[in-house]
Amino acid sequence: MKKWIVPVGIIVLLVVMMISGYNNLVRTSESVNGSWSQVQNQLQRRADLIPNLVETVKGYASQEKEVFTAVAEARAKLAGAATVGDAAQADQALTGALGRLLAISESYPQLKSDANFRTLQDELAGTENRIATARMDYNNSVESYNAKIKTAPTVLYAGIFGFEQRDYFKPNTNVNNVPAVNF
Repeated sequence: MKKWIVPVGIIVLLVVMMISGYNNLVRTSESVNGSWSQVQNQLQRRADLIPNLVETVKGYASQEKEVFTAVAEARAKLAGAATVGDAAQADQALTGALGRLLAISESYPQLKSDANFRTLQDELAGTENRIATARMDYNNSVESYNAKIKTAPTVLYAGIFGFEQRDYFKPNTNVNNVPAVNF
């Protein structure tokens, strides 16, 4: 009668460990989802702020239509991004267009003295910092999650329960290239 107690105890212990591990994977996966949501929130904040910035700048520099068109197109791509990769690519295009837009502000002294433009420029700079922080938090969550599903003993059952590796938010390959500004 006592011979079955040890095997049953081991089975119960393994089942408890598996349930605990599964719950931990779910929490970690939800952390990644929450971090990605914060990235999207910050990207949306920037996308909402840009039209105001563009309209303010348009009043002073209407001849720079190409830059405004690039900003609008990049913003539309970002709004329509369906995957992390698409969002990263659209974000890179928008970052480049915004760099050219901010370069315009340096070329037109009257823009620098405009209080609305300065306020919007400060908001945009703050938003860029928030986006960078949200991306970093997201990538940290992905790193933790990916490490968890690849380490023992979780690796033994992560695939069974459908937990797969998540993608990092990666900058475009030409992120180190400064956007060209042509006047």
